[in-house]
Amino acid sequence: MCILIDENDEKIGADTKKNCHLNSNIDEGLLHRAFSVFLFNNEDKLLLQQRSDAKITFPGCFTNTCCSHPLHTPLEMEEQDAVGVRKAAQRRLKAELGIPMEQVLPDELTYLTRIHYKAQSDGIWGEHEIDYILFVQKEVELNPDPNEIKSHCYVSKEELKEMLNKAKNNEIKITPWFSLIAETFLFKWWDNLQNLKQFMDHGKIHRM
Repeated sequence: MCILIDENDEKIGADTKKNCHLNSNIDEGLLHRAFSVFLFNNEDKLLLQQRSDAKITFPGCFTNTCCSHPLHTPLEMEEQDAVGVRKAAQRRLKAELGIPMEQVLPDELTYLTRIHYKAQSDGIWGEHEIDYILFVQKEVELNPDPNEIKSHCYVSKEELKEMLNKAKNNEIKITPWFSLIAETFLFKWWDNLQNLKQFMDHGKIHRM
């Protein structure tokens, strides 16, 4: 069960992952909480994944390291310092990428800010989320689940810019939230991996 929220990210209930991603519900304003993890290695390269072709929304698209949802459980609804969201991220990094739980602890994930966006995947499915942006820089072991991830790679800023250009020319597909973040905040944050505190903004929700 995903966490239903209002436009100010206040919890208002729960619903299934399926219902949260139906455009018919999104059109009526259904909004849920999500997170996006950006994991960098010690060479300042960003880990990207290509979503499995079996994914209901945005199959085969390249995106940031890990994107998912905190669950409507006491553990993942903890609000203080977004610890519930960070625990959910730790769980999904293990589930999708096979990163051992002890290699990325919730305390090691830097919560920067929140982004509110809406995007259609096809005529039936879409996304409408307030997305918590989480950064971490670590060397990790990877063992991706092929049901979740088609491929993965570490990229430099220049390589990502090339990918974004290819996406504009329809040579590859990139998820809309990753594209939005890359076009607005990502490179500024990436330039300051050792000094991210200056970008922490937990009061504002960026409407995109």
